[in-house]
Amino acid sequence: MGSNSSRIGDLPKNEYLKKLSGAESVSENDPFWNQLLSFSFPAPTSRLKIWITGHINLCVENNPRTGNLGALIKVFLSRTKELKLSAECQNHIFIWQTHNALFIICCLLKVFICQMSEEELQLHFTYEEKSPGNYSSDSEDLLEELLCCLMQLITDIPLLDITYEISVEAISTMVVFLSCQLFHKEVLRQSISHKYLMRGPCLPYTSKLVKTLLYNFIRQEKPPPPGTHVFPQQSDGGGLLYGLASGVATGLWTVFTLGGVGSKATASPELSSPLANQSLLLLLVLANLTDASDAPNPYRQAIMSFKNTQDSSPFPSSIPHAFQINFNSLYTALCEQQTSDQATLLLYTLLHQNSNIRTYMLARTDMENLVLPILEILYHVEERNSHHVYMALIILLILTEDDGFNRSIHEVILKNITWYSERVLTEISLGSLLILVVIRTIQYNMTRTRDKYLHTNCLAALANMSAQFRSLHQYAAQRIISLFSLLSKKHNKVLEQATQSLRGSLSSNDVPLPDYAQDLNVIEEVIRMMLEIINSCLTNSLHHNPNLVYALLYKRDLFEQFRTHPSFQDIMQNIDLVITFFSSRLLQAGAELSVERVLEIIKQGVIALPKDRLKKFPELKFKYVEEEQPEEFFIPYVWSLVYNSAVGLYWNPQDIQLFTMDSD
Repeated sequence: MGSNSSRIGDLPKNEYLKKLSGAESVSENDPFWNQLLSFSFPAPTSRLKIWITGHINLCVENNPRTGNLGALIKVFLSRTKELKLSAECQNHIFIWQTHNALFIICCLLKVFICQMSEEELQLHFTYEEKSPGNYSSDSEDLLEELLCCLMQLITDIPLLDITYEISVEAISTMVVFLSCQLFHKEVLRQSISHKYLMRGPCLPYTSKLVKTLLYNFIRQEKPPPPGTHVFPQQSDGGGLLYGLASGVATGLWTVFTLGGVGSKATASPELSSPLANQSLLLLLVLANLTDASDAPNPYRQAIMSFKNTQDSSPFPSSIPHAFQINFNSLYTALCEQQTSDQATLLLYTLLHQNSNIRTYMLARTDMENLVLPILEILYHVEERNSHHVYMALIILLILTEDDGFNRSIHEVILKNITWYSERVLTEISLGSLLILVVIRTIQYNMTRTRDKYLHTNCLAALANMSAQFRSLHQYAAQRIISLFSLLSKKHNKVLEQATQSLRGSLSSNDVPLPDYAQDLNVIEEVIRMMLEIINSCLTNSLHHNPNLVYALLYKRDLFEQFRTHPSFQDIMQNIDLVITFFSSRLLQAGAELSVERVLEIIKQGVIALPKDRLKKFPELKFKYVEEEQPEEFFIPYVWSLVYNSAVGLYWNPQDIQLFTMDSD
């Protein structure tokens, strides 16, 4: 570090780092800090880890006596008071030195949090040098002051080319502040960092911070191109100013915000905007903090209650931390960013917890922009982690709770869905495509993961839609019956295995019987739900779905075995009636009928079918219900996303206890 440091190889013997981590106290007013913070590195490389191992370990050991971490933080705090003015005056050198101070603090924090408890960490932040005869027990709480300062920096500093990097670093440092969770096997319900964020001087920044993070996600601002804020190169080939600006712009910042992946030249698409990515991660971390013992999570409250900028109605006095944001811009960003887990998790959070957002989205006339990316996630289920698939599926379940949504998706006609490869779909409704993708997910689950939770949610979404099925595409109708055929074959196979096992047990009392009864019970539950979905469509919208009737007639033999089955007799009445009625009309029309002629007969028969003969069943409606302790799922999920992002560059996998690195 220091103005004379420009090579990675110099770091282990760097005099400034030695002094920072050494046994000698350095006053916050010492010129040393200006020298320490004037560093640059010429190229992106993850080898910057080198200086952490030796110097930071020494700093951890010596800081209780020297208080140098506290002095560095005070230097940073004093500089941030002038940061806004420096941005307005284009004071590059001041901003970069302030950025470098925060960068070092963040690196120190990562190691400190990894190696010690929060209580021990707090002692490092409450150091106060005592002069002889001074017995005051009061000491500054630099941890809280630093946290407040970061919130101010994120919310108040204008986003310019020269402030982009320090904004990213401030957000990353806040995430690191909260990373104690990574080193605990259980979900933290009480934490010093939580306490600071939920009360005291940090609390008034709640709504402003959430709003800023959301707008950072919406805007997807890309980092400034290298050289856009570099000082003109001096004739002698450089110097401190040029080295600082160009070196950090092209090297240091790129390493620590884009993940430090060595020779990789460009960031992956999801990190095309590091500021948006880190903002979203911090927002999700804040939203999933556990409630305090005496107060709910204020950041979750803010997310639950914000309104559209076009909504002029006053906020109820009972709603704290409320604010307004442009819903149209947020909707557009959510539609465009669904390739990442974190964007899908944000969409789920907003749909599930903010009724204003949910109402707005369901009223949109371009829902295909949101639904298609979600369907694409489910379609490529083999390439996605299980959490991402669950989030996408639950979003569909929440959307299908609304009858207006279930009607409108059949009115949206799509052309040439290129990512759907099983069959060329030149023209299909959004509703039929949704059915196809959900059925494909069920079939994938039956053959691969066999996850009952996934089955249940897929079938619940289909059930919610079933009464509103309209003009089903012939392929969608075929796939509904094909899924029933697959379930029927599976049922027969399990039944045969159970019978053979029972016969075998008569000759041997020592061999334990497999639990085929449980398997049979599960498959029969799924079959009944499929029959209820078909029945719901027939009783509510038979005249709108000739293709489904055609598919039923074509595979009518499938349903024979279930007519007299005690578990399905009641639900089979309507299906049996429809099959019998239309079969007789086709028989009267003669043999060798074309597909077109069969469909014509079905359309005519729908008018003649006496509707009062169809038995009415309760409407199928399933609502998404969050688990009793959702944090047990969401907190590990969020922190796995954080760890795998750029923020997690220095966390050691061996130290992480909350989650496994394999998110599947």
